[in-house]
Order: sequence, then structure tokens, then C-alpha cells
Amino acid sequence: MTIFISPVQWWHAVLFCVLTLGWQTAAHADAYTDVQRKVRNLQWSQAQQAAQTHLQAHPNDPQMRLLLSQIQAGLGDATSAQATLQQLTQDYPELPEPHNNLAASYAAQGRLDMALLSLKTAVAARPDYTVALENLGDVYLLLAQQAYGKAATSPAPSHKLGDKRQQLEALIKSAP
Repeated sequence: MTIFISPVQWWHAVLFCVLTLGWQTAAHADAYTDVQRKVRNLQWSQAQQAAQTHLQAHPNDPQMRLLLSQIQAGLGDATSAQATLQQLTQDYPELPEPHNNLAASYAAQGRLDMALLSLKTAVAARPDYTVALENLGDVYLLLAQQAYGKAATSPAPSHKLGDKRQQLEALIKSAP
């Protein structure tokens, strides 16, 4: 599942900040650019420090908090990343990106029911959100895989079940 937002999605979040906060200073833009550069260069600790410094002055900045969750995940701290995303979904339920990224975290833990709920919320917030729609399809495929696995262990599995499972396995394996 995709856990990073695209540049278009990033601009949607920045636009949200501009509209809700009423201003976007050059210092904010420089902070985002600096943190994103460090993330691209896998300089996780430096990115985290820069994000935290920015958040000390602007604790409610949703875009920087979203970046912080990505940094936490990059540092291998999935628990903190998930907590950051959960708080973002509570503070800004209208933003689809935190819901999508939270779904990716849930899916990585095998919590497909929670991933499904988060992705449905992301799509409800923005019905044309391609990444969330694709991730929703991926979760449905994984749920189908689970259901077919359970059906295979039932007392009287369907004679078509084997073919369906093979086709689904091939589809899942072929996905990038």
C-alpha cells in the first residue's frame, strides 16, 4: 500500500492550510522544502528534528504532522507514526491523506477491517482520491484472499474455489 502522498496531494494539504490558517509564510514553505528534501535523502533523524522544530512553533500544522508520521515510519517507529496519524484523523477528519496513510499502517499489521474503514473515510472525504481508491482495491483483494482461504478449509469447498484462488494469487503477485 502507498503511504506517501503525491505532490498533488501535498498541494491539496498546503491549500487546506492556506484556507484554514489564513496565511502561508515563506518560513513555512522553507520548512516543508527542507523536511521533504531530508526525507528524499533518507536523512530521517535530521528530518525529524526539522519537523519537530517547526511543530514547536506551529503545533497544529496538519501538513507537517503528516510529514512527521512519514518520518516516524521511516525511522521504524510504526507505533508513533500510527499515533500521529490517528490524532490527525481526529483533528482534521476532512483530510483524506491521514486516513489513507493510517489504512496503510493497519494493512501492514494485517488489520484489514480497520484499513477498510480508514480507506472508506478517505474516499468519502475526497471521492476522486486515486491513491485511496487504489488502496481500497488492494484491501478488497486481500479480504478476498482471506475469504477464499477460509472457504478452502470448510467441510465442502466449491469445485471452482481452486481456480478462483489461483487467479487471485496471480493478480496479487503481478501487482507492483
